[in-house]
Amino acid sequence: MFEIKRPSASNKTIRMPDALIEKLEKLAAQNDISFNQLVVQCCEYALDNLDEGSKKGVHTK
Repeated sequence: MFEIKRPSASNKTIRMPDALIEKLEKLAAQNDISFNQLVVQCCEYALDNLDEGSKKGVHTK
């Protein structure tokens, strides 16, 4: 049976350097995605591609 799933999400306030925000906003606009979607994808990519020695305590999907 088809089941509609709602992904869970939470709000979290973070601080980033202004220059990084500007780069991310420009990249998001160039690729027609939201700033949030881009940041999530960047974080997921970084976590998925950590060196094995850096993965202490990191639990992925």
